Amino acid sequence: MNLAQATRKILALGNNQTVDYFSLPALEKAAGVSFARLPFSIRILLESILHNLGHPAFEDAHALALAQWTPDVAEFEFPFLPARVLLQDFTGVPCVADLAALRGAMQRKGLDPRSIEPLIPVDLVIDHSVQLDVAGNADALAANLDKEFDRNRERYAFLRWGQGAFTRLNIVPPGVGICHQVNLEYLARGVMTAQDHAGRTVAFPDTLVGTDSHTTMINGLGILGWGVGGIEAEAAMLGQPIPITTPKVTGVKLTGRMRPGATATDLALTVTQKLRTQGVVGHFVEFFGLGLEMLSLADRATVANMAPEYGATMGFFPMDGESLRYLRETGRNAALVD
Repeated sequence: MNLAQATRKILALGNNQTVDYFSLPALEKAAGVSFARLPFSIRILLESILHNLGHPAFEDAHALALAQWTPDVAEFEFPFLPARVLLQDFTGVPCVADLAALRGAMQRKGLDPRSIEPLIPVDLVIDHSVQLDVAGNADALAANLDKEFDRNRERYAFLRWGQGAFTRLNIVPPGVGICHQVNLEYLARGVMTAQDHAGRTVAFPDTLVGTDSHTTMINGLGILGWGVGGIEAEAAMLGQPIPITTPKVTGVKLTGRMRPGATATDLALTVTQKLRTQGVVGHFVEFFGLGLEMLSLADRATVANMAPEYGATMGFFPMDGESLRYLRETGRNAALVD
């Protein structure tokens, strides 16, 4: 059985446009299982395996084994290749330097240096360099940014070169915001698309790894992602999957609504306190229940951001109507959001 062919389907978008995608119902049939009670985070990992079949590290056996996931499943290892990588400047600059060094080595050998290129989209947000020199007046922000560019001129010039040299590298300049905010408000796409070897467009869920533990803020939008080290992020950039073991998933059922005057911070700290007593270190924490409808996207992102504090790999809020509302209102591609 060729699992990639068995699960690949075509979705019509209108205007005679179509995209291919990989169907979990088709995988259910092929694997002889039901996903009715399967956590949404595990479903996204399954889809990731399906759309990466053809990569040497991915095998049908990985998808078929993960399709058998239960809360007490025996632990096993499988590959994960995110759809994109998020870098902040402390770890991002060395990554770009490594890419430049690889291009230099290719050129010295008489080979095409342009063959060295990130294989998946990479966003580098410069957000860790600000010093406060001027305060208390309307021009303070501009004055501090001027000083920041003066202090970091050589580093920023190198990053600007990187943005022009690598087609899949996007640099977000200083003064825009912290990387998690920029990721949530601008970079996250919800659905990614890419061209396969036959030139067909394939759509698949947005997933990522980031070089900051609080990358988990993006889980509030229904996007799978967590923090990794610089070496793992760089490997993913170059098409090397990250090996992960079968996740343990802890569900958190939310009911009712917050009392008047309670804030997202109050909720996040309460969730953190309760989950610490449950021992969720290394788990996927997945939120569900009717209480989700009472939480804004900002509230969800605040709780998801705290995942490192309650010890989980991530705190995941499955994508729903609130997620789609946020994507539309922040100007994402409506053709795929809808």
